[in-house]
Amino acid sequence: MKRKISLFLIFLSLLLGGIGYFISQRNIYSKEILRFEILGPEKATLLEEVEYKVVLKNNGKFRLEEPELIFEYPSHTLVKEQRVQQIKLEDIYPGEERTISFKGRIVGKEGEIKVAKAKLIFRPKEIKSLYEANTSFSTKIEKSPLTFNFDLPSKIESGKEIQFRLNYFSNIDYPLSDLGILIEYPEGFQFLDSDPKTLDKAQFEIGILNKAEGGRVKIRGKISGNIGEEKIFKATLGIWQKGEFIPLKEAIRGVEIIEPSLYISQLINGNPQYIASPGEFLHYEVYFKNIGEEPQENLFLVIKLEGKAFDFETLRSPQGDFEPGDNSIIFDWRKIPELQYLAPQEEGKVEFWVRLKDEWGYTQEDENPVLRTKIYLSQIREEFENKINSKLVIFQKGYFQDEVFGNSGSIPPKVGEETTYTISWQIKNFYNKVKNVKVKGSLPENVELTGKIFPEDEVSNFAFDSKSREIVWNIGDLNPGILEGGPNIFFQVKLIPTEEERGKEAEIIKEVVVTGEDEWTGQEITSRDEAVNTTLPDDPTIEEEDGIVQ
Repeated sequence: MKRKISLFLIFLSLLLGGIGYFISQRNIYSKEILRFEILGPEKATLLEEVEYKVVLKNNGKFRLEEPELIFEYPSHTLVKEQRVQQIKLEDIYPGEERTISFKGRIVGKEGEIKVAKAKLIFRPKEIKSLYEANTSFSTKIEKSPLTFNFDLPSKIESGKEIQFRLNYFSNIDYPLSDLGILIEYPEGFQFLDSDPKTLDKAQFEIGILNKAEGGRVKIRGKISGNIGEEKIFKATLGIWQKGEFIPLKEAIRGVEIIEPSLYISQLINGNPQYIASPGEFLHYEVYFKNIGEEPQENLFLVIKLEGKAFDFETLRSPQGDFEPGDNSIIFDWRKIPELQYLAPQEEGKVEFWVRLKDEWGYTQEDENPVLRTKIYLSQIREEFENKINSKLVIFQKGYFQDEVFGNSGSIPPKVGEETTYTISWQIKNFYNKVKNVKVKGSLPENVELTGKIFPEDEVSNFAFDSKSREIVWNIGDLNPGILEGGPNIFFQVKLIPTEEERGKEAEIIKEVVVTGEDEWTGQEITSRDEAVNTTLPDDPTIEEEDGIVQ
C-alpha cells in the first residue's frame, strides 16, 4: 500500500512540474514573433551621457494589448527620474515598430560592466494570459578621466613620521558632486593629523569637483613594522548616493620598511618650525647624521624645493650645484667631505639661501600656502613643510579733491584757517584667512574728525579716542584672495595749521598700522603705511607747493 502511495506522489509531482514548465514556456513569447531589444553604446566614459533605445516590433499576426514596459537603468546611473521606469504603452499592432529612448550618465569604476535591463508585459489579442519578454544590454566603462594617486615614498624607516598626499583631478565634462575619499591604512600605521581635518581619520569629504579642478588630501602619521615588510596603503575616490559609497577610482601604494641608517633634519633661520612671510630672506641648514653601524661613502644629497612663493632667481648655495630656473640643488661628495665619508654617529651640514616673492598671484589652490622641502640622501627620503603667513596690506591716502564728501578751505593751507581733507584706508589680504583685523592710526593735535564717514554701515566699526588721538577701524575676519577692491573706508578730517608749521608741509594723519591673526599659521601679522601730509601725493590736482602752509 505504501509503495502505491509513493508511486502516485512521484507521478503527481512529475505531472505538475510538466504543467508548470508548459505554462512558463507558453507565457514567454517567441523572439521571431516579437522583436524586443536594447540598443546602446558598448563602451562609454565615466559620467558620459548614454542613450539607450528600446526597440519593439510586432512581427506576429495578433495585436499586443495592454503592453507595459519596465526599463531599469544600470546600477548607480545618474538620471533625472527614477532608475526603474514603468511605462504603459498603447496597443502594438501587427507590423508596428516603436523605439523608446532613455538617457542617463554612467557611474562606476574603469573597466566595470554596467547592465541595462528591460521587460515587456503584454496580452495577445483574444488571449487572457499575460506574457512577458526580457532583454538586457551591457556597456563597459572604457576610461575614467580622473587622476587619483598617492604621493608616498617607496621606502620608510620603522617608527618614522611620514607625510604623504592623495592627489585628485577631474577632466570630466560634468561636475562630480557628493565626492569623497575612503582610505585603508596598513597595520602599524598611527594617524597623527590631516588637511583637511577628518573625524574618523579615514573618510574625507570633497564636495563638488568641476572639470579641470583638483586638490589633495595631506596626511601625517607614523608607521612601524619589521625590516623588509611591505605595508599597503589603499584609497578609493567615489561618490555618495543615498548613503551608499560608489567607487570611481582606486589608488594602491606599497611601502617597504627599511633599517634606519641616516637621520636628516632641517632649520630655517635657525628654527625647525619656522613660519615664513612673503618677501622674506631665508637661510636653510640641512643636517645629516649616520645613525647606523657602518660608514656611509660617496653620497649625493639632493634638495628639491616646492612652492610658488620661492624666488629661485635669488637661490644661493656655495657648495651646491643648481641651474637657473630649476628648483633642485645637488650636493656632491667631491665637494663636501662629510658626504664622501660619514662615519657612524658623525654629522654633516649643507646650507643655502633663498628669498620669497612679495606676491605670487592668487587662486583657490594658493590658499594656506606652504614651503615644501624634499631631501634625498642614499635610500632615505625626508620631507619638510613650513607654513607661510598671509600678506595683509594697508593703503593710506589723502585727497582734497574727491567725490565722496567734497572738501573746503584754503589751498595752500593757511595758519589759523580750517581746511578739510578726505582720508582713505583700503585693506588687501592675499593668501590665508585673517581674524580680528584692525586698523589703527593717529591724528596730530591740530587735526580733528568732522564726523563724515563713508560707507555709513562702517560707522559702528569706527572709533576715535580724543585723549590718545587714536582712530581704530574694526574690520573683523577677512577671507583670502582679495587682490582688488578689499575693505575700504573714507573719513573726513579738518586741519588748522599752527604758526610753527608756516613754510612747511603739515601732517594730516600719522603712520597707519593694520594687524590680524593668521588663521593658518596662528601668528599675528602686521602691515604699515606712511603718514599723509598736506602735499597729498595721491591727489593729482595738488602740486607739491600747494601743500606748503602759508
